[in-house]
Amino acid sequence: MINIPGRRERALRASLALTAGVGATAAVVVCALIQAAGDDPVSAALSLTVPSQYKHLVQDAGTHCQEVTPNLLAALLTQESGFNPKARSQVGAEGIAQFMPSTWEKHGIDGNGDGKRDVWDPEDAIPSAAGYLCDIAKDVKDVPGDHQSNMLAAYNAGSGAVRKYGGVPPYKETQTYVHSIQALAKQPSGGKTATTTQAARVIRAASEEIGTLYSWGGGSASGPSKGICCSPNGHSGEPITGFDCSGLTLYAYAKAGIYLPRTAAQQYAASEPVKPGEVRPGDLVFYGTSASSIHHVGIYIGGGWMIDAPRPGTKVRIDHMDVMTDLFAVARPVPQSHKEI
Repeated sequence: MINIPGRRERALRASLALTAGVGATAAVVVCALIQAAGDDPVSAALSLTVPSQYKHLVQDAGTHCQEVTPNLLAALLTQESGFNPKARSQVGAEGIAQFMPSTWEKHGIDGNGDGKRDVWDPEDAIPSAAGYLCDIAKDVKDVPGDHQSNMLAAYNAGSGAVRKYGGVPPYKETQTYVHSIQALAKQPSGGKTATTTQAARVIRAASEEIGTLYSWGGGSASGPSKGICCSPNGHSGEPITGFDCSGLTLYAYAKAGIYLPRTAAQQYAASEPVKPGEVRPGDLVFYGTSASSIHHVGIYIGGGWMIDAPRPGTKVRIDHMDVMTDLFAVARPVPQSHKEI
């Protein structure tokens, strides 16, 4: 994963900047891309990104049982924390695998043999996650349906819910969770990235939502959805229908047949950074000070501009990439189909 501090950040900005005004530039680029009919690959092949320091842990732990593979485990960690070992959720889940304290107490193991079980240590948490998945797989093995889907659903919603509903429960969050992990796990190790036709579809879908309200937590592969008026660090408000930044990118890419995980950090972890000078319309633009602190994402449309859902109180719109000072990277996802459960 590549940071773009100082000189490199300036080089990236310079390579994207044009002198035309926002209205003319955005209109020309969006129209040109929507009309694009070509199908040439945008770049070389990509695959699911796993930080190098965790690859051996994922490979070793991803052989515990038939239902758990290294790819699946990597996808789960991407979805849970974006490979951030210090991640902590609003409901109290901890570490790279996002264990709740009660679950860790029961299923956490001393993976590195140092004499302690530490949820914040990936050498303990990653093999613990694999072992817990295998335990869950046994617990729901008699439930009808796809065994792997049931296992993932149980990891998210509990084995009781999977048994109650005879498979993946009808919870939108759980269904999206299962979709996202399985889609990421099936990413090819080689093959074409998004074509110019797909990039045009992404930008078309996003441009059609310009003017839609910002809604924190809003947006899915199906379109705008209910969230709240403000961010978790701001004033809580009434539920409203719309998009947050990553909800918009998830939706736009789904319209092109490419399924992304839910949050901006997870989307970066599932993409490959693009070098300055190789950025193309349709790429994702990320903001933050590190891979684990990414807080915003937009869709690059050319000329230094992007379509994004900026923040509470705004609407989906066209912004210049300099709208925020902490530009981190531009990255490109690998195409992955999305199917309803």
